[in-house]
Amino acid sequence: MIRAPKVRLIGENGEQLGIKESDEAREYAWGKNLDLVEVAAQADPPVAKVMDYGKYRYEQEQKAKLARKHQVSINVKEIKLRPKIGIHDYNTKKNHVARFLNQRAKVKVTIMFRGRETTHPERGRDLLMRLAEDVKEIGQVESPPLLDGRNMVMMLGPTKNAGVKREDAKAEETQRSEETVPGDGEREAAPAPRDEEPLPREEVG
Repeated sequence: MIRAPKVRLIGENGEQLGIKESDEAREYAWGKNLDLVEVAAQADPPVAKVMDYGKYRYEQEQKAKLARKHQVSINVKEIKLRPKIGIHDYNTKKNHVARFLNQRAKVKVTIMFRGRETTHPERGRDLLMRLAEDVKEIGQVESPPLLDGRNMVMMLGPTKNAGVKREDAKAEETQRSEETVPGDGEREAAPAPRDEEPLPREEVG
C-alpha cells in the first residue's frame, strides 16, 4: 500500500511519467486495468510502477525458484589441531583436510591453545600456513589465520583442481599400465615350430 502523498510514476512499458499525486497515479493505473506497485520505497519520492501485480508476483516467484535451484550448498568441515602436534598426527589431519577439499567442501582449521601456549600465537600461525602450503594444489586460503579467544582459525576452500587431479592421475596411471602390459591380443607370438623334414621311406627289396 502506497502511503506517500506523491510518487514518481513509471508506466507499464517503463516510461517515466513524472511525479504524481498518489491518488492520481492510482487512478491512472486503474484506468488501464492494472495495479500501482511501489518498487522503491526508500526513494524520495517513492517510485511506483504501473503493472499487472499478479503477473509480477508470478515472475518474482519463478526467479526465486530458479535461484534456489541453482544455489550451491556450501559444506563446511572442521579440523582441530594442537600447536605441538606430532608429525604422525599432523599427517593424519592433513589427509583429512585433503579428503574434504577433494569433496569440494570448505575446511575450517582450528588451532586450540592451552595454558601458556597462548603466549606464542606465532606457532599456531606457522602451523596453519604450513598446512596451507602442503595442500595448496587443492586448497586455497579464503580466510587467513585469525586469533579468536584461545583459538586460531583459518578457512580453506577447494581450488579448481580439487577432486579432479586424483581422478586424472588415476586415469593416467591406468593408461600407463595398459601401455606397458600387453593385452591378450598384444602378447608376443611364440615362434612357429619349423616344419620337420619327412623321414626317408624305406625301400622294400
